[in-house]
Amino acid sequence: MASGQGRVLELAVLGSLHETPLHGYELRKRLNALLGMFRAFSYGSLYPCLRSLLAQGLIVEEQPAPTAIVGGRSKIVYKLTAEGKERLQDMLTQAGPSAWEDESFGVHFAFFRHTEAEVRLRILEGRRSRLEERLDAVRTALARTRERLDSYTLELQRHGLESVEREVRWLNELIATERRASSSSEDRPERDTTSTDE
Repeated sequence: MASGQGRVLELAVLGSLHETPLHGYELRKRLNALLGMFRAFSYGSLYPCLRSLLAQGLIVEEQPAPTAIVGGRSKIVYKLTAEGKERLQDMLTQAGPSAWEDESFGVHFAFFRHTEAEVRLRILEGRRSRLEERLDAVRTALARTRERLDSYTLELQRHGLESVEREVRWLNELIATERRASSSSEDRPERDTTSTDE
């Protein structure tokens, strides 16, 4: 079983390869753009992750044709297998607490277009609940220690508080949008697909 960070990287790799097969360098660039927004991404962790996914049969390496060899080195292309697609779908259906945490929420969110509406809503609501707990804790700590804090530390605390409040407002908007989309699709009548031509 992969660690929390290992699972986030695995999800990011499988999700990226689901979009298109990629060379190692292209995959690194895509992961840096995706993971770099949420936390530091270590290139040293990518290749052990790829080796593990290869060993599990979740991805395969494809050697390019001799004409595609650049600068004397062949560029191996990583491609998702059917088992890898199943694993990705399984990971995208998990809406428990691990999907709400700082390190994995952004990666789950990046692949929401491949995630069922009900799961998206559970992840968004879980994330909001987690942040509301954090807000309560920060407000309580701030009220208790306000007099003992210097002005810079107080400003830092306020900045953190405002950042979390902003994310909660953003989540409220996303949740409202998801609910509207869900209720409008339920209200829509099913099309009759039976043919009337005999």
